[in-house]
Order: sequence, then C-alpha cells, then structure tokens
Amino acid sequence: MTQEFQIRVLPEVAASEQGIKRFLQEEKGLAAAAVKAVRVLKKSIDARQRTIYVNLKVRVYVDELPEDEEFVRTDYPNVEGRPQAVVVGAGPGGLFAALRLIELGVRPVVVERGKRVHERRKDIAQIARTQVVDPESNYSFGEGGAGAFSDGKLYTRSKKRGNVEKILNVFCQHGASTSILADAHPHLGTDRLPNIIKAMRETIIRCGGEVHFETKMVGLMSRECADGSRVVGVKCVRSDGSEATFMGPVILATGHSARDVYRYLYAEGIEIEAKDIAVGVRLEHPSQLIDQIQYHRKEGRGEFLPAAEYSFVTQVDGRGVYSFCMCPGGTVVPAASGPQQLVVNGMSNSQRNSPWSNSGMVVELHVEDLQERSLLELPPVPCIDVKGGALAMMELQERLEYTAWMQGNRQQVAPAQRMAHFVNGKGSYDLPKSSYTPGLISTPMHFWMPDFVAKRLQQGFRNFGKACHGFLTNEAVMIGVETRTSAPVRILRDRDTLQHVRLHGLFPCGEGAGYAGGIVSAGVDGERCAEMLAMYLEHEPQR
Repeated sequence: MTQEFQIRVLPEVAASEQGIKRFLQEEKGLAAAAVKAVRVLKKSIDARQRTIYVNLKVRVYVDELPEDEEFVRTDYPNVEGRPQAVVVGAGPGGLFAALRLIELGVRPVVVERGKRVHERRKDIAQIARTQVVDPESNYSFGEGGAGAFSDGKLYTRSKKRGNVEKILNVFCQHGASTSILADAHPHLGTDRLPNIIKAMRETIIRCGGEVHFETKMVGLMSRECADGSRVVGVKCVRSDGSEATFMGPVILATGHSARDVYRYLYAEGIEIEAKDIAVGVRLEHPSQLIDQIQYHRKEGRGEFLPAAEYSFVTQVDGRGVYSFCMCPGGTVVPAASGPQQLVVNGMSNSQRNSPWSNSGMVVELHVEDLQERSLLELPPVPCIDVKGGALAMMELQERLEYTAWMQGNRQQVAPAQRMAHFVNGKGSYDLPKSSYTPGLISTPMHFWMPDFVAKRLQQGFRNFGKACHGFLTNEAVMIGVETRTSAPVRILRDRDTLQHVRLHGLFPCGEGAGYAGGIVSAGVDGERCAEMLAMYLEHEPQR
C-alpha cells in the first residue's frame, strides 16, 4: 500500500532516501523493512529562522514497489502525411508548440535561424575570445532559444497549474531529472539543457516532423480570402544564401531578441504595439556571502543545502525596482545578439556551484516613460533608422545597449562598478573578481546611465540593504546592462483564438510575441497556440 505524509526535517535528513526512511521509522512508526521506496512529491526550504528545515510531501511505498514512472508520459504519434503547420523558432515556445501539434495529429515544420544547440556552444565560447558576436548564433538565437544557455529556471506564477505540470513532465520524458516535479523552484541547469533540447528535436523528427536550422524567416506568405487575409506559409533564407518556402498556418515564436522580425512586421503594417519592459544591471555577489545572508549562519550553505536564492522588490518614485532571473552559484554572460550591443544575462549549471551568485536588478519602464528627458538624451545607434511608435521601446533598448558597448571600448568588455560606490555616487578604482569572462571595465555607471533608471536603482539598493543586512556591499559588482527582461513589443492577437487580430492562420507565440516570461510560460503558450492552430485547421482548412 501507499501512504502520503507532510514532514518537516533537517537538511541532512532530506538529503537522502535513507535519511527520510529513518525519520519515518522514528516519527511515524513505520517498520524500516516494510518501507520499500519513498518518492518526494513536493520539496521546499524554510530558511526564515536560524534552524533551517526542509518541508517535504512524500509518498511511502509499504510492502510494495512503485509500478509507475515518476512522470506522466505523453504519446507522440507518427504524423507523416498529416496536415502541416510551420513553427518559426526553436525556443521553448516553438519546441512545445511542435510537440503539441504532433499530439494533435498535425505535422510541424520548425524553422530556426540559428544552429543546433551543441553547435551553438562554439560560437558562444568565441565571444569571450574574439569579442565578436555572431548575429545568427549567440546566447539568444539557435536551438533552445535564450533559455538553452541560462539557469533553466522552471518556476512560473502562471495560474494554469495543469499546463505547467504538463511542461515539467515533458521535460522529464526527454531526460530532465524528476526532481523538477517536486522542487518549489525547479531548474535544469545549462549543462543539462542541451541534451534535453536535442531529445525534444529527435522526437519531432522521429514522428515525421521537420527541423531546419540556419534557416531564417524573412517574410510571411498570405492570401486574400472572403473573410480577410490568411497566412499560408513563410519565406526563408538559408545560411548559404538559398531561398526556401514552407507552407501551412504559422506559429511565430521567434523570441524577444528577433528585432528584424519586429521591424518586418512594422514595415508590413502588421499590428504590433510597444510594451512595458524593465532595464538595469546584473548584480554579482560572492555566492558564499549570499549563502551566509540567506541562511543566517557563518558557514553558509554547508554540505546539505543548495546555493541560496533571493528575491527583492520595492517601489521607488512610482516604479518597481526588483531582482530578476536570480542565478545562485552562477555566471554572468554576454547576451548581445548583434553588433554595437552590450547586454548581460545570467546562467548556472545544474549544481549551481560557481563562486558567484547573480541577479538582474531592474527598473520598470512604462511606455509613457519614453518621454522622460534622461531617456531621450541617450545617444542614437548609428545606421539604425528610428521609427518610434510601436518600436519605440525596442529602440530604447538598442540605445542603452549601444551606450554600454561604447563604455566597454566597443567590445564585449562590460562596464561595471562596485555596488556601494554606485549607491554613494563614487567611482570604483578597482573591481572584484567576476565570472564574466570577456572582462570588466570600471566606469561610473551613475554618470552615463539615465537618471530615470540610475536614481531608482540607487534607492532600491538602499532599501534592499536595509531589509537584508550585508547585501549592500562593495564586494558586489554591478555589470551593465540588462535590457532583455522581456519583449519590448507585443504582436496583437485575438484573445479567444490566439490568432493575429487581422491575419488568419498566424499565431503569435511565447515571449517574443509578448505573451510569456520564461521557459515554462513560453512552453505553456506554445501548447495553447498549437491547440488553437489544430482547431483552425479543423474548421478552416487551407485551400
């Protein structure tokens, strides 16, 4: 038989199945020989007091062994010869859309401008060596999207919990540890994500779908019908210069950095709008210091606890200032996707064992803030034709990234400043060691960063320092700039059908379309778009 218990144990007890069995024997009176297996269903750490506990929900198998897998397996049928759909982008939104299409009997054709996930590693490594970013293969573009080389965080505030569980189970089916089903804040790690992504691609191909790499969408194909325009395919250009077309309704899941796609949509009069974003810096502390602060003890995490996380939010002059995408035991990486850009992001491996911990520290920017003087004074980017309107927030991102690139001597060397010096308006004559491999250059960020952002960050850091003793310190370094927190544009779609408001058969999807904010929420949105596309094919087949 099976029994379930909610238990509260010390970290050393939660660290092994044997430890949990001993606890159950002592506290619940279960005979050790009768307990054949223990499965952890939910796990969270309570570090609010000096004595740290781990909260567990466990399923105990008494006098029997588990017969089922720890995850729910999805059946993917062969879809050769079935109706076809095009998925543009092989990030989480696109991959989960393609897999869901297969479930629903639709044959997906995935087109991805970048390279296979393992090939991307070489181009990413070259950034630190050569200071040059390949505009088609980088931390944003390629199989797996921006999430492939990140912390692989799977935590989301989505209310559609059933869909979230499905996403986690699909990850497990393709090689992820089943611990993600139990952890309160699950993550995969950049060292494990590539093999999981590869396995997802292999499922798509094995079931009769197609995946085309180094194939960039350059246009939508449409046809006028009695009820309006209908998207019937895409035009693409391959890396060798050859052209290709792929037919079918389209799920557009290009990610938040595909600025050429936004410019194409704007030029074609396809309805989009500027969207609020948040910008700031990446803040890096020694991980041991964060462990000591969060776990309230000098020894930090010790042997049985993970690298500590934190989450901060405050309001300064009517705008939110908050931590974003916290990477405990992680590294800061160059996340530019083209020339004349300097952007940083964070990532960590599955063990989260780097000597540093980092987080985005950002300030909300609303569309109406674009008229603020300090934002208007940012230098324009050469050779970029300013459009304004729906592209205005994207152009602000570009100006911030260009300014940081100029501060970094027109390379991927990132401008940086010690945290307390920034708060107190002082320069940093030296910088602490950092995980950022292209290198740092000391600059007074409070001088060149727009006052709208800098002053709110300064006050936000003061607030965080008061709330968390030891957090505001010169042991921490600010690295600029963090601008890719979310898409600066929303591609307008119908709330019920998820199709574009004017173009039938076009399904804007995921983070790049402005409807998601991370791996899981993008995957959820990808599945929803696939479901709506399958219904579209059923009721309005392409002619």
